[in-house]
Amino acid sequence: MAQTGEHLLLLCLLLLSSRDGRGQGDEDNEFLHLPWGRPEPRLSVANCPRDCSCSQEGVVDCGGVDLKAFPVDLPEFTNHLSLQNNQIEEIPPEELSRLYKLETLNLQNNRLTSNGLPEDLFEHLENLNYLYLANNKLTLAPKFLPNTLVSADLAANYLTKIYGLTFGQKPELRSVYLHNNKLADAGLPDQMFNGSDNVEILIMSSNFLKYVPKNLPPKLYKLHLKNNRLEKIPKGAFMHLTDLRELYLQNNCLTNEGMDNETFWKLSSLEYLDMSSNNLTHIPSGLPRNIVLLHLEKNAIKTIATDVLTQIRQLEYLLLHNNKLKAKGIHPDAFLGLKKLHTVHMYNNMLERVPSGLPRRVKTLMLLHNQITGIYKNDFATTYYLEELNLSYNKITSSEIHREAFRKLRLLKSLDLSGNNLKTLPWALPKNLEILKLKENEISSIPKGSLTGMAKLKEFYLSNNKLKINSVYTRAWSELSGLQLLDLSGNQLSHIPADLPESLEYLYLQNNKITTVPENSFDATPNIKGIFLRFNALIAGAVKDNAFRKLRKLQVLDIEGNFEFSKKAASSEEAEEDEEEKDEDYQET
Repeated sequence: MAQTGEHLLLLCLLLLSSRDGRGQGDEDNEFLHLPWGRPEPRLSVANCPRDCSCSQEGVVDCGGVDLKAFPVDLPEFTNHLSLQNNQIEEIPPEELSRLYKLETLNLQNNRLTSNGLPEDLFEHLENLNYLYLANNKLTLAPKFLPNTLVSADLAANYLTKIYGLTFGQKPELRSVYLHNNKLADAGLPDQMFNGSDNVEILIMSSNFLKYVPKNLPPKLYKLHLKNNRLEKIPKGAFMHLTDLRELYLQNNCLTNEGMDNETFWKLSSLEYLDMSSNNLTHIPSGLPRNIVLLHLEKNAIKTIATDVLTQIRQLEYLLLHNNKLKAKGIHPDAFLGLKKLHTVHMYNNMLERVPSGLPRRVKTLMLLHNQITGIYKNDFATTYYLEELNLSYNKITSSEIHREAFRKLRLLKSLDLSGNNLKTLPWALPKNLEILKLKENEISSIPKGSLTGMAKLKEFYLSNNKLKINSVYTRAWSELSGLQLLDLSGNQLSHIPADLPESLEYLYLQNNKITTVPENSFDATPNIKGIFLRFNALIAGAVKDNAFRKLRKLQVLDIEGNFEFSKKAASSEEAEEDEEEKDEDYQET
């Protein structure tokens, strides 16, 4: 994939959270960065509980030692306590209240229930900053938490109710993790964050919410509400979130009727918006101008109006795959003025042709798996910056590709036309191509001159076509002086192609009809590293002894699935010998 495609993949990996985990692995969490780990023995203290490690700095680690009860007689000066990955079911208040210096308490992955946590258990820990209760069996959130709290993680429990002072009246609170619970709208107090205006991260993914929670903290910069049952965004729900940079709303039940033109317009700092996997029929109006990455895939979007995207001047990535878009539903001016938009995904739609008015500075354009039948003269006349173009698995025929269709694409590095109805190699391919994919077509000829000038081509995929040795013009391969990978598998070749370029490193010829490998087959390819000849028609003695001896860099030689004819011939000879022996025995008798 071209560099821009890798960039998108990297950005998505950095911004998107995993859906299949539980607890802290599911969302961002600063507990991952806390300095847990067993202290060196020289720092241990005398009254440390059995199986635990303690340091003179106050770090006590009892994680993963199969504790069934809260340890007693912990050092009073303990300020960081880890009890994660045990089987603790309850916490005695008298033992915890002794630890008045406690700043971090990590109780993830235990068996704690709400009955095992008294309502005021944590209230008197006046120095507590970090509380981690993820992956337990809590059904109710703690009713009172200390106002010194900076971060609270209650993810992956069975919570159905949050109280007013669970997270309220905590001016130091910065992050709250509540994903993977059973929270519904009725379980949230209207003033859930009253007096906690500095919360920056709120993760409430994978619950049962139908509405965006009310009175969200004004300093939020990251809000996760994915994998809920959201049907509506109440009017003014995001009105005060001017610092919000990331908003995750994917995998809900949102419709265009469940929001209005002012739903998002006050989010002046928003850079990342994910509304994929909802029930949208068109792109919402009033999107803020600073969005960089916009996810709208897996909806039912049929149209793109002239004014819904043009105000998003910072837009770089637009993901519209898996919708119901047709070319006629995209206004010619839909992308006008979007000078930073470089990656557009519109695959798995219903496009019958290349949309007009494509973004002028687009670098990566994914149009695979549509209904496109042809590529016409001016389809890409204004996309001068295009580097990666994927038109695979459409219905494009050779006769419907204009000879000048690619004339402006002087920067194009990767072109994929696999899975179409091509019968011959297209003419006038861009000379700067580095990767060309024409797999799974019906190509039976490569006309003379069609590869001329393509010295920069490094990878050429022609597998599963109808090519024969005489289908390719003389010295066609030698013109590709930079070629490193040539895939001709699944064709009708009867011999090793001649005039292979010196630069070639990998040659795929499996599933052809090759019968011999002459001694000089690879004399011109000293750099070859892999030769794949599996499932051809080679017979014993057809592969010359010296055919591969000069290939000093050869790492892989695959010739399995051949010599079947030789085996049958040998079996037939053995059968004939057996019959002759039987005749001789009979005559002797």
